[in-house]
Amino acid sequence: MCGAGRRLVIVCGLPGAGKTTLAQRIESEYSAVRMCPDDWMAYLGIDIFDEASRARIEHLQWDLTQRLLKLDVPVVIEWGTWGRDERDQLRQRARAAGAAVELRFLDAPLAVLWRRLGDRDIERRVGHRALTRKDLETYAAAFERPSDEELALFDPPLRR
Repeated sequence: MCGAGRRLVIVCGLPGAGKTTLAQRIESEYSAVRMCPDDWMAYLGIDIFDEASRARIEHLQWDLTQRLLKLDVPVVIEWGTWGRDERDQLRQRARAAGAAVELRFLDAPLAVLWRRLGDRDIERRVGHRALTRKDLETYAAAFERPSDEELALFDPPLRR
């Protein structure tokens, strides 16, 4: 898709929700740059459970995102963005740079997420262990699902 311009797309959801699949599709449709810390960590041989490294990579990705937006290059952030505060910060900072901001929220029941995680098994391949059902339940309890009010703060997706 041409004409995405200065646009940030935030892909939000728990592990196994389909964030990477959606982010890759948007990357292609919008001719965007996709920021995925899991990919960078795997490439660099960093355990994906290393939260300090993840935070540094996300910080670097945000610095790059700001530069790309100023160049009118659309960006897809695939960080999970489990908290409203994080999503608000990203939206406000991108808008301050003159960008439109979309939020794409992916949701699925825990049983579906668990099945998908078993199918992909990336955590064990590039992490020090497999993601457990308990991990997923803990993540789900901490996750702040976007409300209708929050979703209304974002721009609609571009039409194809």
